[in-house]
Amino acid sequence: MAVEGQQHPISIYFWIWGLLFVLSALSYTVDYMAFQGMLRWSLILIFMMLKAGLIVAIFMHMIWERLAIVYAVLVPPLVILVLILLMALEADYTFSTRAEFFSDWRLFFTPQEHGGGH
Repeated sequence: MAVEGQQHPISIYFWIWGLLFVLSALSYTVDYMAFQGMLRWSLILIFMMLKAGLIVAIFMHMIWERLAIVYAVLVPPLVILVLILLMALEADYTFSTRAEFFSDWRLFFTPQEHGGGH
């Protein structure tokens, strides 16, 4: 006797497909409206994460899996994202420190006048 897998109503998949379509349209609207700066990138990243979350949850059936499997799949990418954020913050600090330290580097090559009467 074959064991059948869990069946989900097809309407769930159509709703998620429609929601993905709406989120994609909103993402394209951000470009069409010519948003700039942090608002643009924040909206694009929010829509991207929402779409990825819906795809993983519904189409990859993660919403119906055990918690251990969900953790095994989702925690490593989240840890990598945190590490990337920490590296970006460290890189920004290093860049600003170097910019401050080397801001007057041309003075190193110019002759200095000393107060002596030679």
